[in-house]
Amino acid sequence: MSTKVADQILERLRAWGVEQVFGYPGDGINGLLAAWGRAEDRPRFIQSRHEEMSAFEAVGYAKFSGRLGVCVATSGPGAIHLLNGLYDAKLDHVPVLAIVGQTNRTAMGGSYQQEVDLHTLYKDVASDFVETVTVPEQLPNVLDRAIRTAYARRSPTALIIPADVQELDYSAPTHDFKMVPSSLGMSDYTAIPSDEALRRAADVLNAGDKPAILIGQGAAGAVAEVREIAELLGAGVAKALLGKDVLSDELPYVTGPIGLLGSRPSYELMRDCDTLLTIGSSFPYTQFMPEFGKARGVQIDIDPHMVGMRYPYEVNLVGDAAATLRRLIPLLATDRGGREWYDTVCAGVRRWHETMERRAAQSADPINPEYVARALDPLLPDDAILTSDSGSVANWYARHITMRPGMRGSLSGTLATMGPGVPYAIGAKFAHPDRPVVALVGDGAMQMNGLAEMITAAKYRDRWSDPRLVVAVWNNRDLNQVTWEMRAMQGSPSFLPSQELPDVQYAAFARSLGLTGVRVEKPEDVEAGWRTALEADGPALVEFLTDPAVPPIPPHASWEQMEATAASILKGDADRGSMIKQGLKAKVQEFLPGHDKER
Repeated sequence: MSTKVADQILERLRAWGVEQVFGYPGDGINGLLAAWGRAEDRPRFIQSRHEEMSAFEAVGYAKFSGRLGVCVATSGPGAIHLLNGLYDAKLDHVPVLAIVGQTNRTAMGGSYQQEVDLHTLYKDVASDFVETVTVPEQLPNVLDRAIRTAYARRSPTALIIPADVQELDYSAPTHDFKMVPSSLGMSDYTAIPSDEALRRAADVLNAGDKPAILIGQGAAGAVAEVREIAELLGAGVAKALLGKDVLSDELPYVTGPIGLLGSRPSYELMRDCDTLLTIGSSFPYTQFMPEFGKARGVQIDIDPHMVGMRYPYEVNLVGDAAATLRRLIPLLATDRGGREWYDTVCAGVRRWHETMERRAAQSADPINPEYVARALDPLLPDDAILTSDSGSVANWYARHITMRPGMRGSLSGTLATMGPGVPYAIGAKFAHPDRPVVALVGDGAMQMNGLAEMITAAKYRDRWSDPRLVVAVWNNRDLNQVTWEMRAMQGSPSFLPSQELPDVQYAAFARSLGLTGVRVEKPEDVEAGWRTALEADGPALVEFLTDPAVPPIPPHASWEQMEATAASILKGDADRGSMIKQGLKAKVQEFLPGHDKER
């Protein structure tokens, strides 16, 4: 039997070490599906409930494995469904390859059923490389280039393969004119800045008395180097959310998350520092960084397209974080004098941890959502992988989960889209089937797509050597993050037709799939609920009935925001009584004796 183009695609994916492809079937990829049957499901086809979930699973797999994530979908509608997950990969700089079908070449341009101009559609999301395969000889070159580009640019790439092309006999490119042969593989490489640039950066850092470091996911391979330079400089280290798992939160000078979901000590670190070193982060919110002209800055990033943004850095070092820091550290002064700044930073971190503990201990109706995350924190295994969805749950993930060495975590950092929490967790389980995974999800995202992906978790539960996949749902019957944004930013009361959610029986749904399902309605049962889920012999869902009136108050809440919230109360917010009570109880924790003397 002759080798078809579809056979060659799967063979080449195997040659690149691709072990699974996340996808959903459709007649636009029937040729590929038939090839999978001939290949005895190698690489494994992982079936989601929806193409968007396939893309999210590929992103989660890539984030937690460091390897290429691959997703596949049919033409028109399936290819469109992939887009949200692919944009998540693009904005968070994750290597993902999308392979999508297309109508037969003979029908293209004829307004045929399910015909969409996919090349134009994908030109933005896969801007680094998107190509339509029209003849067999284009392979393997375009596939190799798509994979190499995804790795090199840390971005999504795409191949569009018409249905009839998939079923053509494969013929390799020859030595003839206008043929483009290809070869497998690419070596590792390291970019480093020039010696002169390193000296200029050292001069800036040596001149400072109050240094601050901001790290993102680009610092993940430089843990030892980040610790060494932080301790040498006596600096506090704040973390963008995509860098939350880079450095242990147990270190006394790690101030935690930065931004709207951030911590008070990170806010104070940026407010009061005179020197800023940013490593592997393109954190976008300038208002949370030092005032212009108040601090001198140095940035390290491997991507020359991403340096020099967000802040007026004096020195922009283009290079791998670990390699650059190893060359920079010997140039730094070792006799830096007193440690007053360092001690101040560490004291702020201790105060913040005390504040968070008190806030989580506040009573609520029925359960304080902060307490749910706080109760999980000490129960997490040392090798746990966490995913968080977008929304108010991301606040609790950012502020109450203590990352320890060996733990991993991620969310949709830049797109901040709803819905990746559960599919990220499934992708993580395929990346690390021997590790426990915990997804933290709001009820809005769970209703949007998380419930359906519990079916996927049930389908593949036997593939994972460690059976623990815990999905936790904060059930407050409210699209809570947007509700609070309306109150604080627009001064508007909650608009119930858009914000109120039905009370779905999430745990009962999980039990209907043969999974563990736990519904927690009282605060005294929270810890037991977590333990039951973490000790289950397969995927588990635990839902907590939480109070929507507990506010995700930013640590630096402005008077304007507080006045806007007050205005929404006066306009008749449906939950204004409970909101006032919980808002005051939460905020007052920052003003107790011995707390926040600077304000």
